[in-house]
Amino acid sequence: MISKIAFFLILMAVVPDVFIDRRFISHKKGVWRRILWWMPSLAMIAYTLVFVFDRNFAPADVTVVNVYLFLVGLLVVPKCLFAICSAIGWAIRKVCRSKRNYGNLVGVLMVAFCWYVLIYGSFVGFRQMKVNHVTYESPCLPEAFDGYRIVQFSDVHIGSYIGNEELLQMFVDSINAQNADMVVFTGDLQNREPQEIYPFLDVLGSLKSKDGVFSVIGNHDYADYIEASPAVKAANERETRELEKRMGWQLLVNEHRVVKRGGDSIVVAGMDNDGDGRKFPQNGDVNKTLHGVSDSAFIVMLEHDPTSWRRKILPQSKAQLTLSGHTHAMQFMLGGWSPVAFVYDEWGGMYYESGRAMNVSTGVGGFIPFRFGVPGEIVVIELRIRN
Repeated sequence: MISKIAFFLILMAVVPDVFIDRRFISHKKGVWRRILWWMPSLAMIAYTLVFVFDRNFAPADVTVVNVYLFLVGLLVVPKCLFAICSAIGWAIRKVCRSKRNYGNLVGVLMVAFCWYVLIYGSFVGFRQMKVNHVTYESPCLPEAFDGYRIVQFSDVHIGSYIGNEELLQMFVDSINAQNADMVVFTGDLQNREPQEIYPFLDVLGSLKSKDGVFSVIGNHDYADYIEASPAVKAANERETRELEKRMGWQLLVNEHRVVKRGGDSIVVAGMDNDGDGRKFPQNGDVNKTLHGVSDSAFIVMLEHDPTSWRRKILPQSKAQLTLSGHTHAMQFMLGGWSPVAFVYDEWGGMYYESGRAMNVSTGVGGFIPFRFGVPGEIVVIELRIRN
């Protein structure tokens, strides 16, 4: 992960320091002042180089990468923001022949805000939770399922809860408190490998609802985030899937189940992860998933990656409601907007297309234990008949 952008991160550490050193420090007496100024950046460069030689997506000990990213937010990003503001202010001062560089003041305010976001998101925001209630109406819903309640949660990234076990228990207790008809998990159970899951088998296995817990595979549930032989990767993927089944979850990999209420029924279908085929696996098969399902059936489709909705699910199926995750809203939102909107058209909440809908959960966890403006989310979806 970090190795792919290591050069950019080193530039972020060096260039602002060069600017600040030349503008504010170098003309002052005292070599130790300059040495002390450069020491944090040199340490960050050395820390960055550690990741260059790690062929995995991230080290096995996630604390190493979490500390690194915290230091990037504490030291590197604030200096970049200050240097940019100061440089713009300097240019404006030259053009307008002003005596003061107001960019320095703006830069200081930006640094303060950056530190606030970092500290709040790391120590408060990641521990917050919300329960969102939404309603989906459809004329295709069987009468016996009017008022049926589905609880969706997504993107646990279980390795990030090591040391925060009570937080995961809080999420599980909240899900169980909803007294759902069905609980669904829409992918990314682990960060890197199945060994992360073992300490949490009992907690996750305690999830319950009237019709059980259904789940699908996310991109992190493959073995693509470690450097290993094909045999080891295949074994890890099998182990992850077996652990979900051991917890009592009904894992759906391009398959479906029928849920009945008296003489009525709905179909819960689960596609394999269906991403872009480059960064993320594209293994979803709509025809295989819905093989034998009547065209008149009411279908709840589970698919981790929301981009598959327009690419495959809408054109190739009649699934009325799709439930996805994956985006996390980039774990940062300000005023209802997230920078993830530059990447995904549908990234959080309910979206509609000709009466059909997709809900994208912003997840409960994350590979990085940080959330600002995006509390861990549990979604309660109530199905209703639209007349």
